[in-house]
Amino acid sequence: MNITEIRKLIKLVENSGIAELEVAEGETSIRISRQSSITPAMTPAPQALTTVATPASTPTANTEVASTDETENNQEHVVTSPMVGTFYRSPSPDADPFVNEGDKVKKGDTLCIIEAMKLMNEIEAEYDGIIKEIIVSDASPLEFGQPIFVITPA
Repeated sequence: MNITEIRKLIKLVENSGIAELEVAEGETSIRISRQSSITPAMTPAPQALTTVATPASTPTANTEVASTDETENNQEHVVTSPMVGTFYRSPSPDADPFVNEGDKVKKGDTLCIIEAMKLMNEIEAEYDGIIKEIIVSDASPLEFGQPIFVITPA
């Protein structure tokens, strides 16, 4: 698979409503994902080479989805998982959690880590607010779009 074919696949993903595309050709496999914050990486797999590519023109994963109304109406914000992976509340098993219920957070603060494909992805707050609820328990598996936190605007 050459770079021209890969660019065509990236354009296909950008122009369609699909979130992820995986194509295998011979001993090479490529996965293109719009929703992942995983940086491009090449990892050897048994009898295949897997490439995870996030197009440069695609915005980074949107980790928060507002309830029915946006920030102007001071509604609660539900932080959802931007990928499939494992949820961790702290950077290591013996460390304190990044956030607890009732904590104030600012935009850019780390809320949790999601491990996906052996990569630790920090999920950051998109809004200032207070952690109203932590929906998922530590070390739980997550699905794409699954609610993780509820944040009320500060």
